[in-house]
Amino acid sequence: MSLLIIEAFYGGSHKQLVDLLQEELEDCVLYTLPAKKWHWRARTSALYFSQNVPISEQYRILFASSVLNLTELVALRPDLGKLKKILYFHENQLVYPVKKYQERDFQYGYNQILSCLVADVVVFNSVFNMESFLTSIGKFMKLIPDHRPKDLESIIRPKCQVLYFPIRFPDVSREHDKDPESFFKVLMHLKGLGLNFHVSVLGETFTDVPDVFSESRKALGSSVIHWGYLPSKDDYFQVLCMADVVISTAKHEFFGVAMLEAVYCGCYPLCPKDLVYPEIFPAEYLYSTPEQLSKRLQNFCKRPDIVRKHLYKGEMTPFSWAALHGKFRSLLTTEPREDL
Repeated sequence: MSLLIIEAFYGGSHKQLVDLLQEELEDCVLYTLPAKKWHWRARTSALYFSQNVPISEQYRILFASSVLNLTELVALRPDLGKLKKILYFHENQLVYPVKKYQERDFQYGYNQILSCLVADVVVFNSVFNMESFLTSIGKFMKLIPDHRPKDLESIIRPKCQVLYFPIRFPDVSREHDKDPESFFKVLMHLKGLGLNFHVSVLGETFTDVPDVFSESRKALGSSVIHWGYLPSKDDYFQVLCMADVVISTAKHEFFGVAMLEAVYCGCYPLCPKDLVYPEIFPAEYLYSTPEQLSKRLQNFCKRPDIVRKHLYKGEMTPFSWAALHGKFRSLLTTEPREDL
């Protein structure tokens, strides 16, 4: 168990990644907390893990997501501080959208900056995630009223690299930041035009579910094929394989596992021309306004053969575990530092 994996938010893509690593890499051990109330995980999980991860001389590498306050953990557990510490960013709190500004929000981004300073390697799941984080550090730290730290971006950047989220594609995920209001507004417009379509709304819910979900489910009525979380991955992929189009209306996205899984299952993607999407998808699959999205969907409803005959023009291979496993193995099986 030379590789110690700690995941403070064990759900969604966080769970998918560490489960994959544990299955594919030898000699590793995983410690987790359930994916509930991420604010509290970010605040307090370091103390929990400091008391619940056994002391062992076998550990050589520590891999954790950026939900964990790595600085607190290595201060509480100096033995873990001696390991090669790898921090993985699924998302970053410097540019993550919040419903309303609250003064305590500063702490989440600040904790991630501190974690980067004590980490040996900082890994991001996309160039968009990395650059949005690094280039926001200076502005973010100006929120401190005086005696501000300096040059943090130049200290952290040399540690950083991009390793796309590795997806194990089959043989054949929160709420307000995904902007469900825009999604359902477009669907209700299509229904109002009398266009024929069916919709499946898939995904895991963690705590608060916006009212628009229940209201829209009722309004869409017989157009709904499936609604809600599918615990079986096989069932999930089966629903994707039945679909023709997959839509994102996200206000924020740092990678987009679900969109790529849907494309692999044959769906035509429609994504905002923003965020990480231009990094992942060719231009023809991007839209700039809700009106553009609605117009394209109206066309697809009238001519479903357009998408059913379409062959995806982007690349899928760079995001597969088959393509990325060598880089992850290299990162997570490096020889220990000489001072251990």
